[in-house]
Amino acid sequence: MTEEQQPSIDDPAALRALYDAPSELSQQKFLTELDSHCIAVIQHSSFYCLATSHADGSLDVSPRGDPPGSVVVIDPKTLLLPDRRGNNRLDSLTNATQRPQVALLFLVPGVLETLRVSGTAEIVQDNTHLAATAIAGQTPTTGMLVRITKTCLQCGKAVKRSALWEDTYRIDRDRLASFGTMLADQTQTEQTAAELDQAIDDAYQNRLY
Repeated sequence: MTEEQQPSIDDPAALRALYDAPSELSQQKFLTELDSHCIAVIQHSSFYCLATSHADGSLDVSPRGDPPGSVVVIDPKTLLLPDRRGNNRLDSLTNATQRPQVALLFLVPGVLETLRVSGTAEIVQDNTHLAATAIAGQTPTTGMLVRITKTCLQCGKAVKRSALWEDTYRIDRDRLASFGTMLADQTQTEQTAAELDQAIDDAYQNRLY
């Protein structure tokens, strides 16, 4: 049997045998609600990823960005995530109506450590906290109310290895095709790359909120 044909590992015990035991610290770091440190990370975060799952079991991860403080910490067990203007596919929101389990990863620019949060979500329209998330006079149509079941701070090894906040791997934008070119190649809308790039630039400039 060649190396390419080696069977995959599908037994948890066999997998565990390949690694050292987890440290006591890593086993104790999970909390069931936000403490002051977790809240501070969320309040300073301007970017997070939201993971949801479709009714058929397929997964989705959506990037979310806003000025720090836009995610509302209602209490140590509850967050409100404003839903900003997007492509109107509503993937994350629709998923949450069918499978409420969600996971979040919060990042703070310049900080190596991140914050992981998981819980259950519901989509709200008239929540009293939603108006406080308005930007440029635009109140989100809906928000995602997340009731936290587990949270923990995550060490910064991944961010450090990626040099995310440094210039080590930063590239000039023209080393990749424009976003409009990529979309023109991947879709059949009959819009040209130039037309798509113009529409995308207009959205970035005039339709963020």
